[in-house]
Amino acid sequence: MGHDLSVRNMGAPPSHWRGAEALPAVSERVEIYQIPAEFSGQRLDAALAKLVPDYSRARLQEMIRAGNVTVDGVARTPRLRLRGGEQVTLRPVPVLPGGGECRPQDLPVEVLFEDEHCLVVNKAVGMLVHPGAGNPDGTLQNALLNRIPELARVPRFGIVHRLDKDTSGCLMVARSELAHRMLTGQIAARTIHREYVAIAHGQIISGGSVDQPLGRHPRDRKKFAVVPGGRPAVTHYRIAARYRRHTALRVTLETGRTHQIRVHMTHLGHPLIGDPLYQGRPRPPADCHPELRDALQRFRRQALHAERIHFMHPVGGDRIEVSAPQPDDLVTLQELLKRDATP
Repeated sequence: MGHDLSVRNMGAPPSHWRGAEALPAVSERVEIYQIPAEFSGQRLDAALAKLVPDYSRARLQEMIRAGNVTVDGVARTPRLRLRGGEQVTLRPVPVLPGGGECRPQDLPVEVLFEDEHCLVVNKAVGMLVHPGAGNPDGTLQNALLNRIPELARVPRFGIVHRLDKDTSGCLMVARSELAHRMLTGQIAARTIHREYVAIAHGQIISGGSVDQPLGRHPRDRKKFAVVPGGRPAVTHYRIAARYRRHTALRVTLETGRTHQIRVHMTHLGHPLIGDPLYQGRPRPPADCHPELRDALQRFRRQALHAERIHFMHPVGGDRIEVSAPQPDDLVTLQELLKRDATP
């Protein structure tokens, strides 16, 4: 395009300049751009969208409003009309919804599949996907930014879908805006296949489907429920194993609503073992094996694992299938349930 743009890593000596493709650590990088004369009269956000096509205009507007973009040293608004010749400094620190910043953290991440366009990780039990109120760090998002700094350029930092804090398993991450757009498009078109392992209370006779709308619980804002006028939600389940008082299920989703599997199984009268919101107080069967009774009382997270995901590669179009091994606590629980069912 012939525009004069340079990028400098402020952690290096002032004379050390890099091309726009250079991506040092997110917390250190500052990008400096000279506005071409022919951009006179254009809005700041529109001009930057042309100069820095790696960022979407919406992403640039977020950074401008957060004060991470200055014009001749002064924070301005996206609507600022440029004259041409200004020096624009861009500090691409990821901005969280509602304000605040997401900083890279050196945390362990198990990668199941990865190439230059996307990856699938095995999210650990107890790890939040992204920061929120009361949880500013220690999340998968912090860990991913440390491992892949360029995620600062991607919408939602590459996160394509979410898992609850205490649900383990496969989670997709896009490494570019194009990959993010293609993968979220597949989710919207319901062409991504996600299969979960769930262990529910009670004996379920056969597989089936739940097609019930979900929304906020009318009295408890932490919970979701089947509510008239809620968002459409469809869950399919089949029997994986039957135990004396419990059932292991293979569950697939047509939609991806918050707490969908947990709420739909509760709606059927079969909440998941250990679910802190929907199960209520653990009440192991009085006649179960003592070791199983102890395990059920100590299992304080929903017995749910995203075991497998199938999707079309966002660039190559190949069919990708990735599996995540079940965590030890879920394996042990199933072993005890099977033992209790054996005379």
